[in-house]
Parts: sequence; C-alpha cells; structure tokens
Amino acid sequence: MKFKKIFLMLLLSLLIIPINTLAYSNKLIVGGQNIGIEVKTNGILVVGLYKVNNELIGESSGLKPGDYITKVNGDFVRNVEDFTKEINNDDDKVSVDIVYTRKNKTYNSTLNISQVDGELKTGLYVKDSINGIGTLTFIDPETKKFGALGHEILDKNTGDILNSEDGSIYYSYITGITKSINGTPGEKQATIDSSKNYGTIDENTIRGIFGTYTNNLDDSNLYEVSSPSEIKRGPANIFTVLDGEEITSYSINIDDINEKDPTKNIVFTITDEKLLEKAGGIIQGMSGSPILQNGKIIGAVTHVIVNDCTKGYGIFITNMLEEAEN
Repeated sequence: MKFKKIFLMLLLSLLIIPINTLAYSNKLIVGGQNIGIEVKTNGILVVGLYKVNNELIGESSGLKPGDYITKVNGDFVRNVEDFTKEINNDDDKVSVDIVYTRKNKTYNSTLNISQVDGELKTGLYVKDSINGIGTLTFIDPETKKFGALGHEILDKNTGDILNSEDGSIYYSYITGITKSINGTPGEKQATIDSSKNYGTIDENTIRGIFGTYTNNLDDSNLYEVSSPSEIKRGPANIFTVLDGEEITSYSINIDDINEKDPTKNIVFTITDEKLLEKAGGIIQGMSGSPILQNGKIIGAVTHVIVNDCTKGYGIFITNMLEEAEN
C-alpha cells in the first residue's frame, strides 16, 4: 500500500514539471546592422485637423487625431490613394459615410466635404505609413523570424502606438551622426534603399517589431540565447553601426537588472571611449542594438536616459523572442 502511494506521488510530480514549449531557437543570428523601416497603418490614420473656410469641418464627424478610417461609403480604404479616390468618386460631393476605429472600438459617422477653388477638402491631415531607421536585433536561423527596435513604433503626432500589421525593412547606410548631449539625445543620419528589401513586418508591439527575414542568411556565427538569470552586473557589449554599414562592438557596463518590468529590464552605461567621442552616448536609431555578455545575446538597447545620455535601458532577448512567437 505504501509503495502504491509513493508511486502515485512520483507520477503526479512528473506530470506537473513545466515543459518549455517555446519554439524559438537557442542560438540566433545576432544583428547590429542599421535598417530602414516602413510600417503601414491599418486604415487611414488621422493625424490632425485643419480649417476650411475658417471652420473645422472634420470636427462634426467626431474624428480625432489617432483615429483610423477604414471604410468610405462602404468600401475599404487601405491607403491615402484609396481615400482620395473614394472622396472624388462621391456623387454629391457634400459628405461621405465613414467607418473608423478608436482604441479598438468601431464607429460610424458622416464626413463633410467642402469645395475650395475646385478642390475637395475634408479638413483632415491623414497618412497611411511611417518611415524611419533602427537596428536589427536578431534573426532566428530556423524560422527566419526577425526582431528589431525592442520597443514599439509610435505616431509622433498622437503619441499612440501605431496600429499596423504590415510593413518592410530595407538596407540602410549611415551617413552621419548628431551627437547626444545631456537633455538632447542625438541621432543617426542614414539613407534607405527601398529596392533592397530585407523582410516583411508582421507586428508592431511594445517589445519591438517582428516579421519574416527574406534576404540571404549568414548563419556561420551563431550566439546562444541567455536567460535572465544568467545576466550579471558588469561588463558587456553592444553591436551597432555608426559609420556606413560596419557593425562594431562597443563596451558598456550593466548597472542593474529588473526582471519584473515588461521592457526596461537592463540598466546600463556606455563605457566605450570611441562611442562616447563619436556619438556622445546613446542616440536615436540605436534602438534594437543587440547586447551581449559572456558570448551570449542577452538583450537589446531600447531607451536613452535623457538627462544622462551615457545611460540607457535594454530589454531581455527572451522577452523579444516570446513576443515574436505570438
């Protein structure tokens, strides 16, 4: 009888052992290269209102900056060209029926139109995409999934996360650096070659942008993925580009580790004299630069601490990989 009880307890113990079902590889192609980024909005993003004949005609529709117009007169609009076409094709040229979303809720309304000097005016500033630069963090050699930035893409007009499930990453070349000074982060200047498409973007999340890498892969030098428990305070490195397309390793010091925050997991200080001399610390466009320690990838650069540009935050690589799976 005792034997049966012990056997049952052992069986139950075996059954409740957690099993790691994550699909990402334990070795990754580490990035560091600068990339051009284009993300397309889910609908037409309203970024502002303007007066037509001294009247904000867009206000009567209930639209606000940050809203996404998805239909005009019952037809889906996916870009500004679609939106303009529907307005011009409207029969009465006075108003159109619209469907728009705000914070994942859908609304129906009427958008008034005015004619000024033969042109139709809606009183709305709109756009259908955002372009910029950032840094590629990793590519999974088995799934070809990539991650970059380590944080979300926001619309600068509204401050909200851009509602997008479509976009591309491209070849980019650094042409100059504006140095950071405390209180004013600097930035990378770069050219983007949209004829050299490196991949498609599927997600824009608080932990980065993710998608499928479509360019040729070089998996000759893979780095192991570090768990948060392996990360230690002390020396580490970041990979990033400050000139042309050359990926360079720069030294940092990890000052603190926060496993509870969803994104700001690593606090670090730039210690590399060459990076400090050239960039003054962390600069815009460096987001996504991989962080390595003891030969393993541990995370990615995400934010600069504005009042001390030599310091910044990073996200755990495991948090990015988990997000890439969703």
